[in-house]
Amino acid sequence: MIIELLIALTLGILAGTFTGLSPGIHINLISAILTSSLISVSILPQILIVFLVSMSITHTFLDFIPSIFLGAPEEDSFLSILPGHLLLKQGLGHQAVLLTLYGSLIALVIIIPFIPIFLFILPAIFKAMSSFIPFILIFASIYLVLRENKIFISGMIFLLSGLLGLLSLNLPINQPLLPLLSGLFGSSALLISIKNKTKIPKQILSPTSSMFLPLSQTLKTSLAAAITAPISSFLPGMGSGQAAFLASEITETNPKSFLFLVGSINTIVMALSFLTLYSIHKTRTGTAAAILNITNSISASQLIIIIVTIFVSGILAFFLGIQLSKIFANNITKINYTIISCIVLLILSILTIIFSGILGFLIFITSTSLGIFCILSESRRINLMGSLLLPTILFYILV
Repeated sequence: MIIELLIALTLGILAGTFTGLSPGIHINLISAILTSSLISVSILPQILIVFLVSMSITHTFLDFIPSIFLGAPEEDSFLSILPGHLLLKQGLGHQAVLLTLYGSLIALVIIIPFIPIFLFILPAIFKAMSSFIPFILIFASIYLVLRENKIFISGMIFLLSGLLGLLSLNLPINQPLLPLLSGLFGSSALLISIKNKTKIPKQILSPTSSMFLPLSQTLKTSLAAAITAPISSFLPGMGSGQAAFLASEITETNPKSFLFLVGSINTIVMALSFLTLYSIHKTRTGTAAAILNITNSISASQLIIIIVTIFVSGILAFFLGIQLSKIFANNITKINYTIISCIVLLILSILTIIFSGILGFLIFITSTSLGIFCILSESRRINLMGSLLLPTILFYILV
């Protein structure tokens, strides 16, 4: 059994590397394919769980690489684009990735005290506040908009993205989040980049030590992540993006500390989602939902395997991410960035048509247009998360 688990761990890390570096290929897609195939029937649940968990954790470490170097984000890493590109244009793209990796590594430390909290206290907390969930999300949404300089435009973007999210989730579309989020946060930024003919300067291979922030800043940012990320791990509709936004409101951040922040929150939310599944039987990530499909309830022994897998795959992904970032930094300037953007845009379009069909492609075009409007109106792109928040709020109010 140990050999099989190690093989599953290795394959999971390889799969997480593939999804992390591939624009438009998300772990949710791989999880859905795996659990819907005959393969999942013939393999022991423990083996599949190790594969899915190691893939997910590795993905959270590596998905910032294409976000920063290519401008092709997943829904969990889109906030890294602005500060990441700021450093990329200064020749510090590798350092930007190192900062997110450092944040993800520190996340492994942050989740340790939350393990007993989520296992023994979360059920009571969730039961007490479950009836207040839609109001919490409404408050968060209003706060999100009121913090903007252009409140009307930001509110309109939030509502439009929310309506688009409702439409996407209720149409007969496979993988509806692929065209929705790829358009809002990926292709829109790519088209702006193509229009502006963005040129990337030669990248400096910053020393590994450059990832470390001053101790006081590390502690403050880690505390902010520890306050907001666990909440997003069990509240529906509250993802890494919202947690990062709230954390940045709690503590003052600069581009470097913000990259550290989003890196840590991304990994915390993913790791704690598995504990959420065990303690309150709720799925907050696609991988957690896939595990629920494999086994109706997680046993204590499976939980131990999950926790060990989180730490082992996270540490390995950290060192893997450093080497992969060096490869990207050394080669990004050898290819015309406009050509890269066009290729990534083409890949996103093809993947959307393959997995989501013509209706999905129409959503992709519409969400891309809304994303461009958001960028040109100088509204913060966090308002586009209305695409997930508004459907969740309406679901809890109407059900």
